[in-house]
Amino acid sequence: MTETDLIPVFDGHNDTLLKLYQSGRSDVEKLFIEGSPASWHIDLPRARKGGLAGGMFAIFPPPQEERKAKDDGVPAMPSDNEPLPPELSREFARETTLGMASILLRLERAGALTICRRAADIRAAMENKSIAAVFHIEGAEAIDTDLAMLDVLHAAGLRSLGIVWSRPNAFGHGVPFRFPSSPDTGDGLTEAGKALVKACNQLRIMIDLSHLNEKGFRDVARLSNAPLVATHSNVHALCPHSRNLTDWQLGAIRDTDGMVGLNYATGFLREDGRMNSDTPLETMVRHVDYLVKALGEDRVGLGSDFDGAMIPAAIGDAAGLPKLLDALAKHGYGRSLIEKIAYRNWVRVLEKSIG
Repeated sequence: MTETDLIPVFDGHNDTLLKLYQSGRSDVEKLFIEGSPASWHIDLPRARKGGLAGGMFAIFPPPQEERKAKDDGVPAMPSDNEPLPPELSREFARETTLGMASILLRLERAGALTICRRAADIRAAMENKSIAAVFHIEGAEAIDTDLAMLDVLHAAGLRSLGIVWSRPNAFGHGVPFRFPSSPDTGDGLTEAGKALVKACNQLRIMIDLSHLNEKGFRDVARLSNAPLVATHSNVHALCPHSRNLTDWQLGAIRDTDGMVGLNYATGFLREDGRMNSDTPLETMVRHVDYLVKALGEDRVGLGSDFDGAMIPAAIGDAAGLPKLLDALAKHGYGRSLIEKIAYRNWVRVLEKSIG
């Protein structure tokens, strides 16, 4: 037994609901509870084995031409420097968003997890050994510019929102998948996007900056009264991908007492920007080191992108989470700091953001 075996993990981002939705199965609760295909990253048995105690469960309306999951388990996303998929129709975005929201609610009814609307709910779920799930949306295409759907989704449990995925929508512009590239790739938020930020502040919905371009990031930083949070992003100085955060962005996050969750996607970790599962854990530790120095010990967490990216083979899936924590311990991180990175910092910033 290692020093980190008993440390739970609260994770900033996964795409497991999309996997379940795209499976086309009517018994998705059984699939999650009893075990999913080997190429997937999260199900209940693997979560228990790896100490995954909770996280942001993302609802991502996928590109319309990619409704089916790939057989090899690698998520369908644009390659570097390829054009992004076109904007989604509102009808399709609502169909898929509500479909995944329904799955999340069904998983809770089946006893597989607990949907958490406040930080106190997260603590209680973890204490009761239930997966603490925060309802998150990645790409707000299902929300109308009058924001009526926002009220409905909030009532259903929505507490975290990524305004855009990497394609544009009515609210703003995401960063394309480019390497090497600055995140300064286009226009910022639209007027509707600025109104969405203010509405999220009023409803206490946390805003996720991970896929916003630099101008959109600056707009949120100027408008929002909440901590700035990037749930699954890495360090641009170590991997100059457009999806990663520059030193200026890290400084803005630090100054608002926000945080960053380390993304496990190998293309956002490696100096060469390649999606290659043969990526050592030391590469991840380098990003954690940089984030801790830039943000402080209380503002760094994990944001795996499980079931949404190619991750290092050394981790494999949620069952392999202790390997990353062990790598941090071997690097010299003490148990107190590892606990902060593993779960305490997320609970702290969520309490400031959603109550």
